[in-house]
Amino acid sequence: MNFNDTSAAGDSQQTTATAATQPNAVTLDTPVVRGNQTISQVTIRKPRSGELRGTSLASLMQMDVLALTTLLPRVTMPSLTKPEVEALEPSDLLQLGTEVVNFLLPRADRISASPSA
Repeated sequence: MNFNDTSAAGDSQQTTATAATQPNAVTLDTPVVRGNQTISQVTIRKPRSGELRGTSLASLMQMDVLALTTLLPRVTMPSLTKPEVEALEPSDLLQLGTEVVNFLLPRADRISASPSA
């Protein structure tokens, strides 16, 4: 077997896998208002293991609200506070939680779940 094969199929899978680990922007249905600032778009980056402390992977995979309110302030840009996460519309929390779950999936599952795969 040739491990140096750079076929088009291999390239597209690598590109998809790389894209799945990059920060993802979420446009909020209801923007967060912080003083004079209005946050209408939040970027989620892939959490590192230390940022998962105080949560369980199973709870995050089930998009448990308590687990998400613990993790999201650690991985959002601009950084949302815990009270801001707790005040999000359910549809916005679901969008953010979906992005978190996508980061937790193994690479093979991210590739097969990708709409372009």
